[in-house]
Amino acid sequence: MPTIRMEVALRRQLAPLVLTDRRFAVAVAHRRAGKTVAAVQRLILRAMSCPRPDARAAYIAPTYGQAKRAAWDYLKRLSASVQTKAHETELTVSLVNGARISLYGADNPDTLRGIYLDDVVLDEYADMAPRVWPEIVRPALSDRRGSALFIGTPKGRNDFWLRYDAAQRDPEWAAVMLKASETGLLPADELEAARKAMTPDQYAQEYECSFDAAVIGSYYGKLLDEAQTEGRITRVPHEPAKQVETWWDLGVGDSTAIWFAQRVRDEVRLIDYYEMTGEGLPHYAKVLQAKPYIYSRHVAPHDIAVRELGSGRSRLEMAAGLGISFEVAPNLPVDDGIGAVRLMLPKCWFDDEKCAAALEALRQYRKDYDERLKVFRDRPRHDWTSHCADAFRMGAVAWQEQRERMKAPLRGPMRGPSGWMGL
Repeated sequence: MPTIRMEVALRRQLAPLVLTDRRFAVAVAHRRAGKTVAAVQRLILRAMSCPRPDARAAYIAPTYGQAKRAAWDYLKRLSASVQTKAHETELTVSLVNGARISLYGADNPDTLRGIYLDDVVLDEYADMAPRVWPEIVRPALSDRRGSALFIGTPKGRNDFWLRYDAAQRDPEWAAVMLKASETGLLPADELEAARKAMTPDQYAQEYECSFDAAVIGSYYGKLLDEAQTEGRITRVPHEPAKQVETWWDLGVGDSTAIWFAQRVRDEVRLIDYYEMTGEGLPHYAKVLQAKPYIYSRHVAPHDIAVRELGSGRSRLEMAAGLGISFEVAPNLPVDDGIGAVRLMLPKCWFDDEKCAAALEALRQYRKDYDERLKVFRDRPRHDWTSHCADAFRMGAVAWQEQRERMKAPLRGPMRGPSGWMGL
């Protein structure tokens, strides 16, 4: 290959992300800092400088749509002098040295299985399922000792915070935090206007990179903070003398989530959690059998009773054939179910090890945000947190129904002071 000269205009504050010699890097950046442009510049430079003739690099956003909206135009424009073709349908750019840069969404991680990567950027990593990195992306780097950059804005102390915290102590990692008050990238009057228009938590999270600010729009964040403060997120051992109930959200072509709970007096103890993608009911039946639990009941959403067009049978019937007898949770509006969760959470204890991933999902479960109107919609955001939160909602609805049934006056014949009395 002949020598190819590229001119890249880097923002001084973002140059460490693009030019770092560390294999792994984490960058916490305020809004409008230009992190996506810097990420694309990094991918192009690394793909062009890779000695392999078939180098592969990837930009991953929380969803495929986000990847296209945020990075595709930048990738085409910034690579124009060194590209041979931009594949619009595949969101892939081919470069003159044989390298390719592709865009992906973490909402469909199976599209990443089986590929290899020399470099990857995970943008808005705080919005991705924690398993995406260790289970899918990290193995794709192993064959070629590929490198990775995590970038984003905080969303509480989730997996993004863990990566940043660990990176500060690991010599193989670089860690950068770019606060709006320190970078000088945004005018002071613009920051002041943003501060006036936002809550203190919103401003601290979006512009000052605070991991301690409440997750904006979170349904259960404050209640889980209370549980943490009160010591209800800790080791919660299984009580062999007590039966276990399970709460389910059954995905069709995506994740199925299962909570394992025990009721001890007025407490609801969450002792275990399981989630998997791309498996049928026989897989989950084996999971239940492998656990050392005696089950009292299994609670599933109402759509489990819907018959499938192909087989003519419902998953309720198929589960029964596998020895799982489901109870169908009341079909309440989502808002009512969220209200039931909020009522139940103060009664809940969580095992901090077995339920760690599930707790993170509950913390991140939040209202959908309309980017165009800049307002929260009156519905939950559908992302990697949804299956876990929906399964938990099934348990809360069943818990509420049971409490109401216990409080309700008995109907029908009952023993009164002077014999049988109909009420």
